[in-house]
Amino acid sequence: MQLHPRPTGGEPTPWAFPRPERSGLPNGITVLRSHRPGQRLIAVEVNLTAPLAAEPKGQEGVATIMARALNEGTDKHSAEEFAAELERYGATLDAHADHPGLRVSLEVPASRLGKALDLLADALRAPAFAESEIERLVRNRLDEIPHELANPARRAAMALYASLFPAEARISRPRQGTAETVARIDATSVRAFYEAHIRPSAATVVVVGDFTGIDLDAELGRTLGAWTGKASEPFAWTPVTADDTGRVIIVDRPGSVQTQLLIGRTGPDRHDPVHPARRLGVYCLGGTITSRLDRVLREEKGYTYGIRAFSQVLLSRADGTGLSLLGIRGSVATEVTGPALADLWTVLRDLADGGLTDEERDSAAQYLVGVAPLSFETASAVAGTLADQVEEELPDDYQATLYARLAETGAVEATAAVVRAFPADRLVTVLVGDAEQIAGPVRELGIGEVTVLGG
Repeated sequence: MQLHPRPTGGEPTPWAFPRPERSGLPNGITVLRSHRPGQRLIAVEVNLTAPLAAEPKGQEGVATIMARALNEGTDKHSAEEFAAELERYGATLDAHADHPGLRVSLEVPASRLGKALDLLADALRAPAFAESEIERLVRNRLDEIPHELANPARRAAMALYASLFPAEARISRPRQGTAETVARIDATSVRAFYEAHIRPSAATVVVVGDFTGIDLDAELGRTLGAWTGKASEPFAWTPVTADDTGRVIIVDRPGSVQTQLLIGRTGPDRHDPVHPARRLGVYCLGGTITSRLDRVLREEKGYTYGIRAFSQVLLSRADGTGLSLLGIRGSVATEVTGPALADLWTVLRDLADGGLTDEERDSAAQYLVGVAPLSFETASAVAGTLADQVEEELPDDYQATLYARLAETGAVEATAAVVRAFPADRLVTVLVGDAEQIAGPVRELGIGEVTVLGG
């Protein structure tokens, strides 16, 4: 019997995140494109400068309702017809609003790109905003809010943002509005927000996929290029300050068998030169099941199923006024809330005293750099990241250079960055759980003044 030789691995293929080509349309739309051979499912991302801070006071949530209404009919199609047209072309169209602005996402087979761009252009150019559809979306949003308030993780996030930021700052309040503010939204207010902020000069379009046989310039010019509107004025961003004085907020949930914890403070955005080192250090602290926090709280002590450290960009500005949320989140059994927090603070202090090991640094860097080609295999992943760069005012080659910087970062730099990100005496701790059981043990830890809020 003749056996075939065992296959062996070849030389790894060099990989780099694609740098897009930048151009523009006569109506003021900026275009970023990336030709990805073989990616026959094309992804389109549209960034629109319509930040949540621009919402009228008392109508917080209007940007979210407007975003959801973009695919609920146009001047050419009813809501049902629009959905049927998307399905006919195998396309999906989604939109959401966040602090930096509005994001509209389209995915469609390359052979149907022109038809789907027609629908996208109609949704941006002339959304119907029918009263019946807006009323339905408002009702749906009002129905969602009680579920969010009942979710311990969401409730912890609301309490943290309200505590970190001043009450007059939009970022201190829920992104999608409260029951009181959403109830005030109608078709007139949605239309007013659209007319004030949605226009071609405020849009950047990212297109990623295989453009073989497609005249992309012609298709974009025929569809999105035909959208007209007056020029937009730059949005006047107001710098946001945060109070990270060490303290504890307990959101009381009597009888809760678990305590949801969210520990956080703010830091600089990805424009900060230290960002690669901070990302590496945060990953070593709590980015995976082998990180320090998991190793102690999950494996050694059995307090939790998992606990994670993270860095999330909230607002990013090239002028240095942006900020990120640096946080640690997870849940522990109610009866071990005090010991779990004590051990968590011990991990932070030990990290400051002893630093990361070369082994920890090497493992994190190998993973973050090595997984990148897999993370960006699809057109949608590349398009989403390019759109993030636009939203955060980062250079077009930011992602392409990030991995080289991660690979060059040593354990000393990563340690300094993560210790600076999570100083043990400058953290706001939110606990959602049974205050009667956890307040006493938490006060004994001395990690800050303890305030108890009703659930």
